[in-house]
Order: sequence, then structure tokens, then C-alpha cells
Amino acid sequence: MNLVLKKLLDDLNIDAKPELAIRFSIACVDRVLPLLTDPQIIHCLETGHRYLDNCYDEDALQALAVKAAGLAASHAGNHGIDGSGQAAVSASHAVALALAGRALDAAEYAAYARVYAYASYAVTEPDAFTSEYDWQVKELNRLVAKRQANRHGSPPG
Repeated sequence: MNLVLKKLLDDLNIDAKPELAIRFSIACVDRVLPLLTDPQIIHCLETGHRYLDNCYDEDALQALAVKAAGLAASHAGNHGIDGSGQAAVSASHAVALALAGRALDAAEYAAYARVYAYASYAVTEPDAFTSEYDWQVKELNRLVAKRQANRHGSPPG
């Protein structure tokens, strides 16, 4: 688990900031987009982006999260020796969790998918997650800074 990210999310009280939670989660999922194999899951992610562009309401997003969770739970993966099927399953779960606003869980599944896609044996090595965990913390900090700047009238960056 990304303990630095968990502390940061806790300090931010991320559950009280659903838009930030979803924006961060989707950013994490975007990094595993190439691993997604189910067109319906990809469509769910695309719709999540449209939500962030204010094209969907929260009720529609909740329904989408439920649909994505069902799709992820039924994802069979594949039985190839390269591990891509398991990475696709984890990436699919990351999409569902992102749409539900479960930032830490979405980030964890996305990190797992990235590491598993690189080398399945690496998921047992904590150091294999370091670069992804570092990126996640930097991305969340960037989004928080952007959010604060937008609130204070600074140009978005």
C-alpha cells in the first residue's frame, strides 16, 4: 500500500471532496488505459472523463460505477503466460473504483496493474511499486495545487 498517498488522502479528507477523488482516480486509471481490453469498461472510463467536464451528473456517475463494477467482476482476463489478462482485470477494477470515488483503492489497483503488466513476479516486490507510488503522490499534489489556485483566482496550470 502507498502509505504516503494514504496519509495525504486522509489529511485532505478526500471523502469530502468527491470531485477531487474522482479526478485523481481517473488520472491513475489513465496510466493503465492500454491494459484495458473490454470496450465497455473503456466506454465507462470515457464517460467518467465527460463527468469531469460537467457533462454528467452524480446519479449518472453512480450508475456508471455500478455498471463498471459488474463488468470488472465478470472480466475473465486470459490465460496467457505474460500476465496481461490479470493486469487487464486489475485495470478494470481500477476504473470501477475510480468512478465510485474510491481514490486509494483505485490508485492501488492501477499501480498493481502497471506492475503486473511489466512483470507478474514483481508484484511481490515492494520496490517495484516505488515509481508508480511516487507518481501518484506527485499527481495528487499537482491536482490539489491546481484546485487551490483555481479557487483563489489564479490561472489554471
